[in-house]
Amino acid sequence: MSTPFDYYNWLILPLIIFVSRIGDVTLGTLRHVMMARGNKSAAPILGFFEVLIWIVVVSQVMKQANNFACYIGWAGGFASGNYIGLLIEERIALGLQILRIITNKECSELIAKLQEENHGTTVMDAQGAKGPVKVILTVVKRKNIDTVVKIIQQHNPDAFYSIEDIRDVNKGVFTRSNKSLLKQIFYSQK
Repeated sequence: MSTPFDYYNWLILPLIIFVSRIGDVTLGTLRHVMMARGNKSAAPILGFFEVLIWIVVVSQVMKQANNFACYIGWAGGFASGNYIGLLIEERIALGLQILRIITNKECSELIAKLQEENHGTTVMDAQGAKGPVKVILTVVKRKNIDTVVKIIQQHNPDAFYSIEDIRDVNKGVFTRSNKSLLKQIFYSQK
C-alpha cells in the first residue's frame, strides 16, 4: 500500500517559504537603500518586519530540516526578493543625483531649457583635454534624471555627462513633485 503524497510539506510549505523570503529580502533591500540615503525613520520599521518574517520562516525550515523542497523555496525566495527589491527601489527612485555636463559647444540653449524646467544650474568655464569647455552642474531628483538626459540629448547631443548619487543637499532649485510616496511606488515616473 502506497502512502499518499504529502502536498503540504513538499509543495505548500516550500511555496509559503518562497513567498515569505521574497517579502523579507525585498524589505531588507529597501532597508539598505533607506539607510544609505540617511532615512532614519523608514529603515528601522522595514528592519522590524524583515526580521519578523525571517524568524518565522527560519523556524519552519528548521522543522523540515530534511525537506529539500524547503531549501529550494528558501534560496529561490532570496534570489527573487533581491530582484524585486531592486525593481521597487528603481521605481520609487528616491534621492538626488548630480549631473555634470561637459561640452565644448555653445550651450546657452541647454542651460536655458534646464532653467525653464526649474532645474538649478551652475556653469563654470574649464579646460578640457582638447581645449576650453563649459561644465554645467545640476542636482536632480532621481525620478527626473531621464527628463534631464532627454533635454541634454535634444540641445547638446555631443555633450559628455556623468551622473552620481548624492546623499544630501542644502538649499537649491528643484522640480516639484505632486505625487505621494505611495503613488510613486505604484506608478512609473516618466
